[in-house]
Amino acid sequence: MMKKFFKYTGIFFIAILTLFLILFAAYYFNRAIPIWKAESKAGSSPEILRVDGLEFRDLNKNGLLDPYEDYRLPVEERVENLLSQMTLEEKAGLFYHTFIFPGKDGELAGAMNPFNIQPVQDGLFNKHMHFYNLYNTPPGVEAARWLNRIQKLAEQTRLGIPVTFSSDPRHTAMEEGAAVGVHTVGFSHWTEPIGFAAIADTAFIRKFGEIAAREYRAIGIHSALHPMVDLATEPRWGRISGTFGEDAGLSAALGAAYIRGFQGDSLTSSSVATMTKHFPGGGPQKDGWDAHFWYGKDQAYPGNNFDYHLSPFIAAIEANTAQMMPYYGVPVGQTSEDVAFAFNREILTDLLRDELNYDGIVCTDWGVINSMTLFGFEVMKHRGFGVDHLTAKERTLKAIHAGVDQFGGEATPHHIVELVRSGELSEERVDESVHRLLRQKFQLGLFDNPFVDIDEAEESLATEEALSLGYESQLRSQVLLSNREIDGDALLPLPVDKLSLYLEGLNPEAAKKFAFIVDNPQDADVIILNLQPPHDPGYGTIMGIEIFREGRLYYTEDELKPVMDLIRSKPTIITTYLERPAILTEIVEEAGAVLVNFGTTDEAIFDILFGRFNPQGKLPFDMPSNWESVLNQYEDVPFDLEDPLFRFGFGLSY
Repeated sequence: MMKKFFKYTGIFFIAILTLFLILFAAYYFNRAIPIWKAESKAGSSPEILRVDGLEFRDLNKNGLLDPYEDYRLPVEERVENLLSQMTLEEKAGLFYHTFIFPGKDGELAGAMNPFNIQPVQDGLFNKHMHFYNLYNTPPGVEAARWLNRIQKLAEQTRLGIPVTFSSDPRHTAMEEGAAVGVHTVGFSHWTEPIGFAAIADTAFIRKFGEIAAREYRAIGIHSALHPMVDLATEPRWGRISGTFGEDAGLSAALGAAYIRGFQGDSLTSSSVATMTKHFPGGGPQKDGWDAHFWYGKDQAYPGNNFDYHLSPFIAAIEANTAQMMPYYGVPVGQTSEDVAFAFNREILTDLLRDELNYDGIVCTDWGVINSMTLFGFEVMKHRGFGVDHLTAKERTLKAIHAGVDQFGGEATPHHIVELVRSGELSEERVDESVHRLLRQKFQLGLFDNPFVDIDEAEESLATEEALSLGYESQLRSQVLLSNREIDGDALLPLPVDKLSLYLEGLNPEAAKKFAFIVDNPQDADVIILNLQPPHDPGYGTIMGIEIFREGRLYYTEDELKPVMDLIRSKPTIITTYLERPAILTEIVEEAGAVLVNFGTTDEAIFDILFGRFNPQGKLPFDMPSNWESVLNQYEDVPFDLEDPLFRFGFGLSY
């Protein structure tokens, strides 16, 4: 009887709590984000003005052709004219560049605002924000229609300033498990950036940039929050798969070609502006812990090797990268003040602006100013960065004085308005950044036509050439580490239609055209195991969601034992996604063959294993032979592992 009482009491309590949360959410969202008020501020769409036989968009709806609306004039003249018409609030809004999520079925984003996500209506009309980072998108042309709707809404703001849409990498071939980037339906699919380092072909990566830019612009994306030209000198760091490896010269060459592919020789209406990151090098994280998290805020330079990490960014500047992103990390001992790059005037002004003569946009990494909130409650405190003693408004001021033009992942323009009105920040300094931000919009052609043609989008996405080259990148980037002889012959390539296979971690449908698939390893001629990368679970997470794999590079005894048991039972091939330089010593010593990849489909793996393509990729970093050597190496020094298992540039062929 008592058990039943507690059971139904518990159910009743949960029901009441759920109802309370629903009512609270409805109250909070209607109170916190008055979308009706935002929509009430919307004006009319611009009329078309006809002057000298030409057509112009009357963006400010005054019936006159203003200089900023006249595409015949130089960009600088158009920028200055628009700047002169802007209010302080409108200028402040351009400093903010945050996430946007689509509503259901491609509708405009709704009112819910977890994780500081900014509803576009509120951002455009209440906060005057015209830069948005796409997190997820509908597939293909559905995304184009959605982004066109937002541009149509932006036309109705007072001055008709178009929206710049940005994105992290979207061309990964991996539908799940990619350490960086998003698998986007409707795009061509390629290896991860580290895979391009394994290919080491500047012409090929530039071609990728051209294709990726065409697909971005086809759906309405104008800004790439990449490339990462950080150096993978610290093997434990969880973001290595987004880099071009350990060698500064190779990273500089690939990064520059990547930028030229996306942008062309100069920014035009067909370019995608690149945001090179993370200036001046985010690779040397202390003990490999990432600076997204409070425990990884420090960058370490025990080898006094700061300039080595800077060199790929110099190449990026020479390639005219349009934007630069400083990292979260604190460069301990490298400047007079131990504060993160985003707040460090010696880094952003003395070095980047004055010494390197960079005049592009400087945008912070996401969320350096405010704590993270969920439903209005603080769920992640501000992570420090050496400025945790300052208020959010004081951090804003310090970053702007350091040289920042824009704040990623933030939506608090009232801070800038208050700083100017209080006399702590000059409007002239605000104008300096706004000038850069507007200039890029004009260079990208957004003021003249921010919309995409849906029919052209369908023709531009995932063309036969793009699909073919994307798959080629998956093949060319794989690295064959070992290929033992069995009965006098190398195990690989496997013969077609002659073997029974037992698979773990790979799609059997992709292998059926080559061999017979069995359910029991004892019935197989060959075993193929695809291993997940080793890491310390529980690290690299935000609210329990794992975003980077960090910590150990070795497999534990419990993880390794079933693998080694299979290896010792039958000829066994090991494949794995090498997102970091994993310790594979025991596996390499006993497995029949080891093939590693840097982001690929299962189909591309089987095409290598069965000889349809001869492996040709080369390692883009040294691979450690033991954990002690990892603990003894310096975070900022390349190629300093003791007795590495494989050296940079290693790779076998058939």
